[in-house]
Amino acid sequence: MASIQVISLGGSIISPQAVDIHFLKGFYSIIEDYLRSDMEHKLIIVCGGGAPARSYQKAYKQVASSPDNLALDWIGIAATRLNAELIRYIFQDFCDDEVVTDPTRPTVIGRQILVASGWKPGFSTDYDAVLLAERFHAEFVINLSNIEQVYTDDPKQNPEAAPIKDITWVKFKELVGEKWEPGRNVPFDPVATAHAARIGLKVIFALGRDGDNLKSILNAKPYIGTLIHP
Repeated sequence: MASIQVISLGGSIISPQAVDIHFLKGFYSIIEDYLRSDMEHKLIIVCGGGAPARSYQKAYKQVASSPDNLALDWIGIAATRLNAELIRYIFQDFCDDEVVTDPTRPTVIGRQILVASGWKPGFSTDYDAVLLAERFHAEFVINLSNIEQVYTDDPKQNPEAAPIKDITWVKFKELVGEKWEPGRNVPFDPVATAHAARIGLKVIFALGRDGDNLKSILNAKPYIGTLIHP
């Protein structure tokens, strides 16, 4: 039986200011080794927006006479689709399928990788990753971002903030709240959090640029990060 893992790949590590070529080369090498080690391994990679999303959303807010959240969401979604096309073509040796833009549409994994992007306003790529994990019966979503662990508070604002190794969805909801806002900087968005909690999904939150740590997660070995669970 195929082993399917879902990676929510933060736009902040694909393109923090510009496309991070060094990261992508390392990421490709890790994923290639993992897939070639067992042809039954399959991955779904869901791409965030990163710098292109932030830059274009900022421009819209500064220039438009009456900016609104719907437009901000669509601009962010366009950025995720740009990043997803990049990832799809980088992994073209393992990916035959078009970028998934609707996680509810019937889809199969043609080879070993399926790449997905943002879907529609009101939902982040975190939520897309949760829906795809549910649909393909993945036990985990591996959420890769630019911080190592979830903290009790924003460590940039609160020096007393402490890293969390293990947390339930109930407690995690207290950290992120319940309202989705486009561009909001939270570890895992509230809409995705609610659905993941409802279906009993587990999420591993880890530093995207730590390649050795990612190898450990993919191979079910000890890792540094935060496990969010029922």
